[in-house]
Amino acid sequence: MRTRTVLIVLFEGVDALDVVSAVEVFSAANIHAADAVPGKVAYRIRTASPGGSPVYSPSGLTLVPDTDLHTVAAPHTVVVPGPYSGDGSVAVNAEVVHWLRRHAARSRRIVSICTGAFLLAEAGLLDGKRATTHWSQADHLAQAYPDVQVDSDPIFVRDGRVSTSAGGTSGLDLVLALVEEDLGREAALALARHLVVFLRRPGTQRQFSTHLEAQLADRHSLRDVQDWIATHPEADLSVETLARRANLSARQFTRAFTAEIGTSPGRYVDRSRLETARRLLEDTHDSIEHIARASGYPTSEAMRRAFQRTLAISPAQYRQRF
Repeated sequence: MRTRTVLIVLFEGVDALDVVSAVEVFSAANIHAADAVPGKVAYRIRTASPGGSPVYSPSGLTLVPDTDLHTVAAPHTVVVPGPYSGDGSVAVNAEVVHWLRRHAARSRRIVSICTGAFLLAEAGLLDGKRATTHWSQADHLAQAYPDVQVDSDPIFVRDGRVSTSAGGTSGLDLVLALVEEDLGREAALALARHLVVFLRRPGTQRQFSTHLEAQLADRHSLRDVQDWIATHPEADLSVETLARRANLSARQFTRAFTAEIGTSPGRYVDRSRLETARRLLEDTHDSIEHIARASGYPTSEAMRRAFQRTLAISPAQYRQRF
């Protein structure tokens, strides 16, 4: 097992979540590697900022780097976190961009998390490439850098040696994908369980899942229905049954659910079942027929039609790919 150097770039105004998510996954991978091969280090992790100075994150954390960015040679993997964009603007650090222009081309992998894509784009590293960023900044990225093929839908995109991820915890998914590439799928799954996150989501998964895209209902009875749908996809999830669970008539339930959650009960159930099937296809060896039943589809053919309609791919093809 080879040791790979990972450089995580710090700068004033960096989003602390982007930094911590990358550090934690690579650090956990080192623990896993040492358990498998005592004394083995999978990743040599370093942090660096311009001048080697501590940097302030708007979340209130001060991050102290290991070294001065200007003294660092190109590592195996460069990770560029995003500038914090709570007010909607994205500040691009000129010193980091300068370093990227000079050194990143010699790295094996170049990775951005969230709005870190803006720094890669400014350095010319995304020209002609497909990339993503936080959904709220995707239009801004596309307008500012027309040579970049911006896709706001997936949670991460890998185009050759350059990888970009969306916002929030999608950086975890991208770094887990890198670990899987380096150490194997079993290692990635073990890390996902250790970090108590979903077993690695594929990059093509939309930034908005059913439960993130939909609103959380105001009233407790409808939130209970949302939880029930998520945890019992194989159950009878007809409007009449869900309405009884919410102690409402079917008509009242449909009206209230749609108003508070932003989508109809039927559409919400369809999306939730599709997500369940996708996770089971990715992370189990169960048969297509068993997964169809466990996800609430009456037949495997019904599940196949749902996949074709929404993802333009069959369940078997989905499993093969992911």
